[in-house]
Amino acid sequence: MTAGFGAGDGRPMGADPDGMSGSAAERPGPLPPRIEPHPPVGATWSGTPGGTEQPMAVPTPRTGWSAPPNSGQWGQGPVPAGPPAAPPGQAPYPAGPAPYAPVAPASYGGGYPPAGDLASAPPYPAGQPGWPGVTPPPVRPTRRRWPVVLATVLVVALAAVVGVQAYQLDRLGDRLAATDGRLAQAQDGDGARLDGLEKRADALEKQAGAAFNPEAVASAVLPSVFRVRAGQFTGSAFAVGKPAAGGGTNLFTNFHVVESVWEGGGREVFLERTDQRFPATIVKVDKTNDVAHLRTTGKFTGLVTAPTAVKSGQQIVVVGAPLGLEDSVTTGVVSALRAAQGGSGPAIQFDAPINPGNSGGPVINGSKQVVGIATAKARDAEGIGLAVPIKVACDGFKIC
Repeated sequence: MTAGFGAGDGRPMGADPDGMSGSAAERPGPLPPRIEPHPPVGATWSGTPGGTEQPMAVPTPRTGWSAPPNSGQWGQGPVPAGPPAAPPGQAPYPAGPAPYAPVAPASYGGGYPPAGDLASAPPYPAGQPGWPGVTPPPVRPTRRRWPVVLATVLVVALAAVVGVQAYQLDRLGDRLAATDGRLAQAQDGDGARLDGLEKRADALEKQAGAAFNPEAVASAVLPSVFRVRAGQFTGSAFAVGKPAAGGGTNLFTNFHVVESVWEGGGREVFLERTDQRFPATIVKVDKTNDVAHLRTTGKFTGLVTAPTAVKSGQQIVVVGAPLGLEDSVTTGVVSALRAAQGGSGPAIQFDAPINPGNSGGPVINGSKQVVGIATAKARDAEGIGLAVPIKVACDGFKIC
């Protein structure tokens, strides 16, 4: 079996397929050529039954293999419709299908190259899949891209999280810095307030110290005040200044308290406090200012003397043993500072009650300092007491 060569669709020209006519019937169709028996080379045929048989002419194929549809020989123009012209001297070909008309294959799928033209056929295209005798290239496995996409998404997400956290840390650092600044300011303010409170407390302490407190004064002074017994007379005495050179204690009292012993040539007196008794010696006397210096071997705390003179209105405490009653305390104010008159020295006038036995006792200001030595009171009058200024005693005996 060989392929027949027709006009294009394997039907006689002019036929009306499915009732079509005209140009539509002449237009080549897309159907493949019809397969018909082909007579052997040198055979004869007649166009009609009973006609004269003529030898069949077989056209020689031309070189080339690419031809458009409905074309004649390869490389030639379209084959005309109907049978070809008969050779000279022969009867014309009858009308009808032309099984010998060559038709180029529409693609290489029908065989390559055309039969009888192997020398002139082009080589097989290299590397083109689907051609006969060509091994198709290996199929590469499809690469899955979703892991890369997922990794990219994760990296972007992590970068976003890191960026957010960095921003939050920066904001947190700013807030911490602002908080530290506020705390520093608050601490500075607290420090300033504390300094102010401390200064205020110091001022209050000074005011409290300056404030008159007879109880505090008495508590600080009483351990240094004694009752003096000199013969048949009693009075008061107090320790003053630093310890004596021999390790004892220096004391002040009035001269008139120890006058009987001094005038009698005696020098020993006794210091009494509660149930205790300490001997003391009269060291020196000042008859003009009514002051006597005593010394004992016992060790007692000496009182501090005031560096300045008293002023009128200043509050005072008088400590002594009136009528022999030791550790007695009275309070008052300084009435005046009297100048020396009639050969006697200056005197401090005060209104604190005193009685016989207070002579030689200390007169103390609010700062627990000795300002004078109580020495007398006015007879037939109330609230008029006199004291020797402590400066006079210290200047005369140099023991303060």
